[in-house]
Amino acid sequence: MVCAEAAPRSPGRAASYETTMGRSNDLRYGVRKSVNRLAVSLAVVVAALVLVGGASAQKNQKGPKRARRETNAARQARIARTVQDTYSHRFEVFGGGGAMRFRSGEFTKKHNEVTWAANTSYFLTPKVAIVADARGMFGNANALINNVYGVYHPQINEYTFMGGGSYRFYAHEKTAVSVQALGGVGWGIFSGGSKGIPATLLGLWPDGFKPAFSIGVSGDYNFYPNLAFRVTPTYVGTTFGNGIQNNLGINMGIVYRFGKQK
Repeated sequence: MVCAEAAPRSPGRAASYETTMGRSNDLRYGVRKSVNRLAVSLAVVVAALVLVGGASAQKNQKGPKRARRETNAARQARIARTVQDTYSHRFEVFGGGGAMRFRSGEFTKKHNEVTWAANTSYFLTPKVAIVADARGMFGNANALINNVYGVYHPQINEYTFMGGGSYRFYAHEKTAVSVQALGGVGWGIFSGGSKGIPATLLGLWPDGFKPAFSIGVSGDYNFYPNLAFRVTPTYVGTTFGNGIQNNLGINMGIVYRFGKQK
């Protein structure tokens, strides 16, 4: 039995076949390489997400414990340090203004006045201080309506220069309350705006210096340990003329603290 030999391949066909197989192998290798790279990339991303998720979970688990510590011991310690820093200053300087009701004569009606106020406090202890105080009051008086000069609302000025003491009876992280008692001299200028007419002819107090005193309660709101906003309802007693004028008002402004008590 004679076997027929396989027909030999032509050189061109063999080369084409090898080229096709090579390209197929290269394609498979490229695809496999791309798939491997994609798998590695996905694995890295997943690992990163796992690590981030774990870190976040640990942070969330530890968060409440830190919050509880801040709420209790750490918070109390922080407040105590702030209170110590705030009320251990040696000096306080206040400046501001406000309004006051004042009677300009024995038979005149009271009127409103605009005021400024400034004082300096020297603290002997965190609660007790020596105070030097100066104030100015400006307004238009209600002169006697039956005066023959035709001047019914002349401008008048008063100034007080007082000293005394202050006692801080409430001190917290953000707020404080203190009381002040002051005494000194008042200077009344009642003829300055009356067009040369003596103040007494208009029913006003005579010009001059007379004793004055004041009592006030100050409330502070602390922005920082050395800076606060203060409101002071105040009573000012003046003695122009032959009696005592009971004047009520309010001052508000900024307090700046500096220096340290030893």
